[in-house]
Amino acid sequence: MALLHDIIPWRGSRRELARRDDPFSYLRSQLNRVFDDALTGNWPAESETIFTPRLDVTETEKEVKVCAELPGIESKDLDINVTDDELTIRGEKHSERGSDEKGRQWTERTYGSFERTIPLPTEVDGAKAKSEFKNGVLRITLPKREGAKPHAHKINVS
Repeated sequence: MALLHDIIPWRGSRRELARRDDPFSYLRSQLNRVFDDALTGNWPAESETIFTPRLDVTETEKEVKVCAELPGIESKDLDINVTDDELTIRGEKHSERGSDEKGRQWTERTYGSFERTIPLPTEVDGAKAKSEFKNGVLRITLPKREGAKPHAHKINVS
């Protein structure tokens, strides 16, 4: 029963686990911290530093539409490229921090470069693509290439 007590973090404090003389006490306490943080949503700040735009991709009979949320980004900082079967959105979100700020600082917003490549469900005509960027939302309309059919391949099971 003593072993079960050692692996259940809510029965004893972390300090109690770290004070034990076994060589795995520090490892155990760190694993408990990771799982506690995962369950409460308190991830380390390093995981929050990557900006990835959220997307909606819809397909109709004539076109593919992509809608991307890009808050805090200006249209001049975007680079959009399309091939027959891929759309790539690149950009950079600039920091608004001033050099004269002093004292404590709490930052939850992310800054830096990002790139998102979206595989398209069918071939599109990139020359006829249209985009609109308004209020931090990018809308791209990609007409399907004439004669393009959905790519479906039968795979034989052996």
